Amino acid sequence: MRWEERLLDLFDDLEQQADGLALAERDALVSEQSRAEYAEVDLAARLAASVGARVWLDVRGVGGLDGVLRRTGDGWLVLDAGGRTWVVVLAAVRRARGLSDGAVDAAARPLTTRLGLASALRGLAEARWETVLHGPDGQVTRAVLGRVGRDFVEVRSADGVVEVVPFTAVAALSSG
Repeated sequence: MRWEERLLDLFDDLEQQADGLALAERDALVSEQSRAEYAEVDLAARLAASVGARVWLDVRGVGGLDGVLRRTGDGWLVLDAGGRTWVVVLAAVRRARGLSDGAVDAAARPLTTRLGLASALRGLAEARWETVLHGPDGQVTRAVLGRVGRDFVEVRSADGVVEVVPFTAVAALSSG
């Protein structure tokens, strides 16, 4: 083998090593970017991707709920579980199983997902159905929802007593 050929082989070898290093560096950058992007995914995005799926939620004050996720909103979700329809406050969810691996960015979600808990409660109040309020401490109250403020709901018990319940005292609501 001539000197020129050895020199060209050496350059080819160095070029292949440089390509390998560049690919390894690119893979590391892609992996880091993926981790950084995933760090921006919130639970609401995972839940939005799971609408229609069977999921299990551990809800503070309620326990485990196994059912079909029907809808998500800003800080709440609707779940059909155990023969009841549940409105669950997202902050009361301690654990979840069965969620999609994907996520739906807030901008890609339907406009109705931007409605807060007050909007969901106003809908229930207008229907005048008996509702079961579940507190994060396990307290259960059967009542008909009344007026809904920014951060509270009025509830009327069967004996006609009206109480004001702050949203922070509600983990979930279920159909009567």
